[in-house]
Amino acid sequence: MKTIRWGILGAGRIARKFATDLKLVEDAELIAIGSRSQESADKFGDEFAVKYRHNSYEALVQNPEVDVIYIATPHILHHENTLLCLQNNKAVLCEKPFAMNARQAMTMISLAKEKKVFLMEALWTKFQPHFKKMQEMIGQGMLGDIRSVLVNFGFVPQAPVPARLFDPALGGGTLLDIGIYNVFMALSVLGKPDHIDAVMTPAPTGVDEMCAVTFRYQNGALAQLFSSFVSNLATDADIGGTQGRIRLTSRFYETSSGLEYFPERVNSRQVIPLKKESGFGYQYEARHVNECLRNGLTESPVLTFAETLLLMETLDKIREIAGIRYPADGVGG
Repeated sequence: MKTIRWGILGAGRIARKFATDLKLVEDAELIAIGSRSQESADKFGDEFAVKYRHNSYEALVQNPEVDVIYIATPHILHHENTLLCLQNNKAVLCEKPFAMNARQAMTMISLAKEKKVFLMEALWTKFQPHFKKMQEMIGQGMLGDIRSVLVNFGFVPQAPVPARLFDPALGGGTLLDIGIYNVFMALSVLGKPDHIDAVMTPAPTGVDEMCAVTFRYQNGALAQLFSSFVSNLATDADIGGTQGRIRLTSRFYETSSGLEYFPERVNSRQVIPLKKESGFGYQYEARHVNECLRNGLTESPVLTFAETLLLMETLDKIREIAGIRYPADGVGG
């Protein structure tokens, strides 16, 4: 089997986590890093034994040995960076949020289709064992009809606080950073809402330091989603149906989460066993990308363009209702 050769665009914290997990992917090799400085590229390259250390993103995407690029830059750069990769015929796994808004997302997807080059949002939760098991249990009817989704995600950032968390120019605020997982969970279980209510508490910079969202559905189902940078929350997800309930325990969005099942009229909790690997959990999405590339696909059958667009359109609607604005909203793309 041919090894899939990866490049990483951006050399920050999440890039390092992805690089660590890529070692767990049997048919993958990290061969290139692209950063905005040679010093940063060399430091990353030394840490992960990377062959090519590029001091610009342009040099990375022009490297003929790179098959696919993982984009690990701040939100605001995802649109620009993805277009650069696609224009150079490089397959892309772009970190979430996929873009700043649905308009940007559509231009990215349109170019991928035009160039016939693979593109996928790196929403890692979708590929993790606990999430896939939850979907399997729901599909088997173990919860009956889903009527409620309760999700919270909150933490108090510790010093030194990353500037991106509160900078509107970098897409700061809870919604795009952590609230996106809450929205993703509700959409995955209940689909597109028929009505959205949303309010936020602004930080001094104007971005949302707390955001509360309610999805309403014609069948009476509700989703309540809450994100915060001013309080430490349980960060779990509760899926309730007419015949049972599932709880994704603390850090519901990553592999450390447990899965608990509460059958109808039974108070006792059933802990669902999960087969977990070492690592942070990025290896699952990387394996899926490799599989797609081997099969000549340009779109993931698991995380489709339609799902990515629905997520971005829903986030746009929430922002519109809650009054969350970014400079990027006024930029064409």
